[in-house]
Amino acid sequence: MRRGIAATALVATLALAATACGGDTKDNGGETKAGGELTGTVTWWDTSNEAEKASFQKIAEGFTAKHPKVTVKYVNVPYGDAQNKVKNAFSSGADAPDVIRADVGWVADFASLGYLDEVPADQVKKVDAEFLPQAAASGRFDGKTYAVPQVIDTLGLFYNKKMLADAGVQPPKTLEELKTAAAAIKAKTGKTGLYLRGDDSYWFLPFIYGEGGDLVDAKNKTVTVDGPAGVKAFKAARDLVASGAAVTNATDGWTNMQTAFKSGEVAMMINGPWAVEDSYAGEQFKDKANLGIATVPAGSVKAGAPQGGHDLAVYAGSKNTAAAHAFVEYMTSQEVQVQSAKELSLLPTRTAAYEQPDVKNSEMVQFFKPAVDQSVQRAWIPENGSLFEPLKVEYTKAVTGASSPEDAAKAAGVEFRKILKGWK
Repeated sequence: MRRGIAATALVATLALAATACGGDTKDNGGETKAGGELTGTVTWWDTSNEAEKASFQKIAEGFTAKHPKVTVKYVNVPYGDAQNKVKNAFSSGADAPDVIRADVGWVADFASLGYLDEVPADQVKKVDAEFLPQAAASGRFDGKTYAVPQVIDTLGLFYNKKMLADAGVQPPKTLEELKTAAAAIKAKTGKTGLYLRGDDSYWFLPFIYGEGGDLVDAKNKTVTVDGPAGVKAFKAARDLVASGAAVTNATDGWTNMQTAFKSGEVAMMINGPWAVEDSYAGEQFKDKANLGIATVPAGSVKAGAPQGGHDLAVYAGSKNTAAAHAFVEYMTSQEVQVQSAKELSLLPTRTAAYEQPDVKNSEMVQFFKPAVDQSVQRAWIPENGSLFEPLKVEYTKAVTGASSPEDAAKAAGVEFRKILKGWK
């Protein structure tokens, strides 16, 4: 299948070259581009959440205003199902999208399998010159660029300003301060301090980074999740729940967490900028000024939150690669990024966008930008996304008390080495 995709991509490249020379041509799917004019359909699989998708659909369909002969087919794919669904579509070639919104951790995986078309050279130059370096890094694999960064993010501590003020506490800067603040909140209001997601291993990362560790050492091809820092991280997460400072749930963590925070059942949660718009919809935040965000509380070594975000990439087997790449360029333009920051509090990946008034005036964006600058980059390896499933199993066991932190760390290490063949 990869050979077939490569052949298709070659045809697309030749067609694009012919267009650049002038005259009428056909794209590799038979779509006519008179004098280089883009035509046909671009199917975009978007993984944004319920609070974001209407805005992104409207923005995407605006591409037609710039290219009237191109129709954008918007499809929202739930994030939790997206990685496997995209892989299945790409591997079969049946009903595959032209463009995907990929978690930054998926790009190297998709590229290593031959599923992604390289970003055109002129766009690569713009990415290198005009985008945040840490955002651009996630779209590269094996020395080539396969995706353009759409948004960048990290985790922060969301808190209910009134609940903390009523309990006489400040936003906690460390996990120990978090436990103290939670005890004061419980004594004053009867509510729990923190909702901690126990069903998603991404929420484990601040704990291991906070202990000075990481999941892997990619440079030395060594698994480190089961090292001393990993064990401490599992212990720290479990301690928050065991002490009563936090509540957790092994399933449907997003809904449970958002519901608890928006209704005032908990005073704090750890989340990212993608949760801002949904949080504003809660009864506790009818006055938007009541929502506060602080840095994720530090572990025994430091405060550490992961660099996240989403990139846009073109399928190597697309029948309309010219229009697909143009669509990616449009969706990552400064105009669109500023609009997304204004409407959804999402962080731009273009450096110059932060000088625009609508971005400067966004309190949430202005908080998260320094947090992103200090965030920890994950290892951009093809197996990145695959590590999170076994990690989720062990994290859930540890945080709910079904397994000891030591056993959880050890089991995660065993599973990592099955995935990372030949690693220590």
